[in-house]
Amino acid sequence: MLRLHPYEYHRPTSLDDALALLSKFGQDAMPIAGGTDLVPNMKHGLFTPGHLVGLGAIGEMRGISASSDHIRIGACESLASVANNPKIRTTLPSLAQAAALISGPQLRRVGTIGGNICLDTRCTYYNQTRFWREALGYCLKKDGDACHVVKGGTRCVAAHSADTPPVLSVLDAVLEVMGDGGQREISIKQFFTSDGVWNRAIEPGDLIIAIRIPKPTHGTYVAFQKLRSRNAIDFPLANLAVRVEHDKNGCISNMRIVASAMGAYPREIGKLTETAVGSKLNSHTIDTLAEQVFRQCRPLDNITVDKEWRRAMLPVLLRRALTEIAVA
Repeated sequence: MLRLHPYEYHRPTSLDDALALLSKFGQDAMPIAGGTDLVPNMKHGLFTPGHLVGLGAIGEMRGISASSDHIRIGACESLASVANNPKIRTTLPSLAQAAALISGPQLRRVGTIGGNICLDTRCTYYNQTRFWREALGYCLKKDGDACHVVKGGTRCVAAHSADTPPVLSVLDAVLEVMGDGGQREISIKQFFTSDGVWNRAIEPGDLIIAIRIPKPTHGTYVAFQKLRSRNAIDFPLANLAVRVEHDKNGCISNMRIVASAMGAYPREIGKLTETAVGSKLNSHTIDTLAEQVFRQCRPLDNITVDKEWRRAMLPVLLRRALTEIAVA
């Protein structure tokens, strides 16, 4: 049986109180919302905070609202709420789909969209019991100094395994962040770093309080695809989001593709817009883009599934996403 270590739980009812607690206890404190990822990691001894600061009772971090040009989602809104919200399903259906494909229904009712954005990176050599990791000599991400994925590597390459960030990235989402320095905004495209140990451009005591997403303009379509071993529960083996914008003639005027679950951050796949712009989204264009994705993406051995199979599946995911957009 995996047991939790002793800790003190705090349940503030305001954002200011939560930030004050995180500041007071410093590195010995962690925020917790749904806890669907943090609690299992604590049982594995990956995190051992002396204080947990619960965010569930903070009203400033809840709610879904729509204005004329954007939708705002509180960071503590559950994944089930995001997946089932009529405003999101109508205006941002790809985001609703991504949220609906995370884990299983019980965990989606508890897990939050803010927690999914801040999901800890995962690796074959990291997400194990303390006994297992000790037998291996630990790893670069926790307690050791060697990367078992990239021999001789000096930077952690644990995989980013969240599903909503690729969609939020192609939708140009902005994160509202609050910390000791006050409130600020960070584009989600600038939020992630390449360091698998801490792949977020915020401090541990900062909190995402909301996500603001511009409403797509007419002629813009977004699709999301996820690859996993089972069609429920499992983390992604790969995922990608595609955004296609059309001009008045029905030709592609802009395209963005963001893939994840390969390295420590969601990666925007470049050099595709030049190929696609001015073309119709037909089978020839889709095949050309799929070939480019295969050439550019090289997953690492940080997940317990053959990396070459994952690489071969990325063009399949892209074809499915683009075909969905083409017939929309």
